[in-house]
Amino acid sequence: MNTLKNRNIWSGILFGLGLVAFIDETIFHQLLHWHHFYDKSTTNVGLISDGWFHAFSWFATIGGLFLFADIRRKNELSMKKWFVSILIGSGAFQLYDGIVQHKLMRIHQIRYVENVIVYDLIWNIIAILLLVVGLFLLFRSGNMKSEKVVY
Repeated sequence: MNTLKNRNIWSGILFGLGLVAFIDETIFHQLLHWHHFYDKSTTNVGLISDGWFHAFSWFATIGGLFLFADIRRKNELSMKKWFVSILIGSGAFQLYDGIVQHKLMRIHQIRYVENVIVYDLIWNIIAILLLVVGLFLLFRSGNMKSEKVVY
């Protein structure tokens, strides 16, 4: 696989990771107030951690879009691989968040309720589905010639 094809994949992964992190931060942190990125301290520390998390999500998203613009400029953009890679990045981030941050590091939970296992299962099953579908489609498309999008 050449470097530009890899950049299609990495661009999508970074964009997907940033997109899902942004959605997580916006919906679960800001709108629903279910948790902060770091809940083992004061509310102020939690809000600061949310700001850093939000910045990280935008750095990943913008980094993915810079790679996207570069491969598009070089006429090597594969939209199929890019969209599939978004699924992979989204699922990978969500699974990492659900397992590492929620359960292993315990820096926050999805929601602080008595029966959190329901939320954990839904969160991680969606993550696994995104990741598996993305990987399946990527490996399925691995043998196809890169369809270039010319603008």
